Amino acid sequence: METEAGVLFVGDDWAEDHHDVEVQDQHGRVMRITRLPEGVDGMARFHELVAGFLADDADPGQVLVCIETDRGPWVRALVAAGYQVFGVNPKQAARHRELVSLSGAKSDKGDAHALADMVRTRRHQLRPVAADSDLAEAVKVVARAHQTLIWERTRHMLRLRTALREYFPAALDAYQPLTLTGTDTLELLAKAPTPDQAAKLTLAQISAALKRARRRAIAERSPRFSGHCAPRTCARPRSSPPPTRPPSPPRSRSCKPSTPRSGPWKTRSRRILASSRTLRSTSANPASA
Repeated sequence: METEAGVLFVGDDWAEDHHDVEVQDQHGRVMRITRLPEGVDGMARFHELVAGFLADDADPGQVLVCIETDRGPWVRALVAAGYQVFGVNPKQAARHRELVSLSGAKSDKGDAHALADMVRTRRHQLRPVAADSDLAEAVKVVARAHQTLIWERTRHMLRLRTALREYFPAALDAYQPLTLTGTDTLELLAKAPTPDQAAKLTLAQISAALKRARRRAIAERSPRFSGHCAPRTCARPRSSPPPTRPPSPPRSRSCKPSTPRSGPWKTRSRRILASSRTLRSTSANPASA
């Protein structure tokens, strides 16, 4: 079964272990929907799939494939086979999927349909994947690996900076000339991860770490670093104690504790005491009474 113009438009929604593929003709009619495995077997089945819709003398360039990546063994195999491969950005594909799907629901088959429609209607806005040499592909791999390592180092450095700001703020000033990604900084933090331990670092330990990192002006930087890690600067900020009452002034030793006034009570007690004495005396001498 051959298409009218002999051109096929293929949408390839790839995953780690499979590819959902949809084939359309120039009018947007769906010719085939299938799922192919990743690897050599899947590529062989892809060749068989498109061969069933092409003439015997057709050129592989009549097959236009749209996929959401521009690298990897699968893409390289498609380009090497002579197909026109268009690697699109996932965000770009998502915008086009919103145009062709009213519900906006996402599925593997729906993504393959949107990619096939995208390469059929908007291929003039897409950029085909170039067929690079093996050396160029190797440079790409190394460059992307280098980029990934730098990004990961930056993320870890920001996490370390946040932790030091909360727990060990003096270290940010001390390690600022060395940067938090320096090998000497990491070595010193490993030796003294707490403010108390950092305050006990000796000039010999600091100089040895700077020397191993091949720093310059070690004699000047070591005392400066040691000054930043002095006990008063390395101390962690503590919360202020709750307010207390001001202490009362000390009492003088000569002062005696005051006693409550007892003027009328003292007079009455004396009268009662005198009356009791009189009664005792009269009871002892009845004749005198």
